[in-house]
Amino acid sequence: MSFFKKLKDKFQSNQSNEEVSYKYKEGLSKTRKSFSEKINDLVARYRKVDEDFFEDLEEVLIAADVGVSTVMDLIDELKMEVKRRNISDSQEVKSVISEKLVDIYYGEDEEDAAVGLNMQENDLTVILFVGVNGVGKTTTIGKLAHQLKSEGKKVMLTAGDTFRAGAIEQLSEWGKRVDVEVIKHSEGSDPAAVIYDGIRAAKSRQADVLLCDTAGRLQNKVNLMNELSKVKRVIEREIPNAPHEVLLVLDATTGQNALSQAKTFSEATNVSGIVLTKLDGTAKGGIVLAIRNELGIPVKLVGLGEKVTDLQNFDPQAFVYGLFADMLDD
Repeated sequence: MSFFKKLKDKFQSNQSNEEVSYKYKEGLSKTRKSFSEKINDLVARYRKVDEDFFEDLEEVLIAADVGVSTVMDLIDELKMEVKRRNISDSQEVKSVISEKLVDIYYGEDEEDAAVGLNMQENDLTVILFVGVNGVGKTTTIGKLAHQLKSEGKKVMLTAGDTFRAGAIEQLSEWGKRVDVEVIKHSEGSDPAAVIYDGIRAAKSRQADVLLCDTAGRLQNKVNLMNELSKVKRVIEREIPNAPHEVLLVLDATTGQNALSQAKTFSEATNVSGIVLTKLDGTAKGGIVLAIRNELGIPVKLVGLGEKVTDLQNFDPQAFVYGLFADMLDD
């Protein structure tokens, strides 16, 4: 059975899988249209798989923001696989490309790459959100609060971004919208003190999850990173082994700039996962693969639309399915 056939069968086998595939197909429509058209055009121009074919494929992948380093790795693996399988027809390479894209994401440990959020069974889960201003951090917190609450969890929010004008009000509005309590101080307050009060309140109210917003200014990177370190220390002091997740929120539409931000934050904080927002608004969704391959940080959540229900747990196979859906019937 071809890899395409396996993907198609998986995502059309039951209603739950169909709903996931629909979200990814819709959310990746811009990337897929650009990517599929270029791959199909490439295959149409090259009947045989030769060095020129791979050079042009390189350009297609780099244009999708898969990342130069990742593309080089992918091309090398494709060449070896094509040789091993004795493939000469360019049509057959499409399936191999999709296989290798999944392999790049999963790496050696499929289970490790596929894990979701690190939720505590019978204790408070603390999730810290970091990232520069404008990437959709506060909106992501609101959407995740809605998702977790719909799963039956008691959720609270903490407005730790006390520097950006309007940040506290924005999180408060999300609190009202999804009907969860928000712990906040006045603008300009000590972020660590707000987070401390949030933890104490979450404990006393027996909350299941505390989602913590943080500042995202990068004008003074050292000060920002020191502030984040201070917040983390406060959390660790109150709850050993917390925060249970440090999620870096990145805007997919910024492409390689998102990769640069990921490198900066991962050097300063122990980032455990990526939230990639606005994936539906870019034709360069390949940044998902670049982040995973070049930084070794799993993408845990993706934003596939503007609705409150459009924040999805990241599924690498669904991602590749959404990328190649137009070619599955070829």
